[in-house]
Amino acid sequence: MSLWSRLRDLRYALPAALGAALPEPDAVWAAGQAHRLAARGMDASFGYFHKADATPDAVLAAELTLAQALRGSGAVLAVKAPALGFCAGRIAALAACGMPMMLDSHGPAQADATLALADRHEGLGCAIPARWQRSRGDALRLRDSLAPLRLVKGEWADPTGDPPDLCDAFLDLVAALAGRSAPVIIASHDPALVAPALDRLIASGTPCLLEQLRGLPRRRTMALARARSVAVRIYTPTGPGWWPYAIDKALARPYLPVWWWRDRLGLPDRR
Repeated sequence: MSLWSRLRDLRYALPAALGAALPEPDAVWAAGQAHRLAARGMDASFGYFHKADATPDAVLAAELTLAQALRGSGAVLAVKAPALGFCAGRIAALAACGMPMMLDSHGPAQADATLALADRHEGLGCAIPARWQRSRGDALRLRDSLAPLRLVKGEWADPTGDPPDLCDAFLDLVAALAGRSAPVIIASHDPALVAPALDRLIASGTPCLLEQLRGLPRRRTMALARARSVAVRIYTPTGPGWWPYAIDKALARPYLPVWWWRDRLGLPDRR
């Protein structure tokens, strides 16, 4: 085996090895985070990251434990429908806990099954990625529903091709949803995108908020939200699968430390 092959294998084995050695952000930890965020005037959402070999029933049990720990905190539960087998019964069991819920976005192949769950459960929120060609149609379909809609750039590529300008595609979704009565959540760490998106929603009277992923740079984007009296919600990952996932993403994105420092210094992002 060549040195390159050994290094490649080490790189892909590292996330699981390091993740297993780090303390799991469990339900008790999540409850503490929710209270700390509330004390700082911020809302919270929590997403459970499962082990790769977890069964849908095991994921449901862990999600129910998380929901119980967060009861009364006002937090939102971010749910990964594929991990629950796209099962309406499991979604209903979580909904019975009384927490507001939001379906995370996954690959384009999972979009129809995910949106079908949102159709079956009134008020169940979902994420819409600007990166997909289909998303404008999905946004218009859900525009007049009671579901909170979270707009993201999108992690998974559209197999038919990405839009020529992702920011334009994002703002096109904002325009399509402006004026709805249910909330629109802007989930972006890009100040040049957050400002016009919030301004368009505010001007149309659309309830909106800014959601930020815990651990990513957010100083400038949070300042934009607060200047507009828009609430900020922090998406906080939990569960045994989080550290392996986060470490893998950090290895794939070596620009993250530079991005963090530029944000702290108020400098433009040059990724």
